[in-house]
Amino acid sequence: MPIQYLKNVVTLEYDPAKCTGCGRCQEVCPHAVFAMDGDKAVMTDKDSCMECGACSRNCAPGAIKVRAGVGCAWAIARSKLLKTEVACCD
Repeated sequence: MPIQYLKNVVTLEYDPAKCTGCGRCQEVCPHAVFAMDGDKAVMTDKDSCMECGACSRNCAPGAIKVRAGVGCAWAIARSKLLKTEVACCD
């Protein structure tokens, strides 16, 4: 199981009605938040999302929205740049 961050705070939104079943979200998500179930994507573990934005940038029909850069992905990148400890996740 991928690292989980804070529960119920991720900005990730998914509208299955807009999903065309291309599978790009599953391909690009580094934490396996999405999986394919037949001809639609499903969210398997929303709380594992690090809000990197890869899924939303690759979702042509706009079924996925996330405020990239507000979650742990940003905190990790910032800590590397500033050479500090990560404040949001284990």
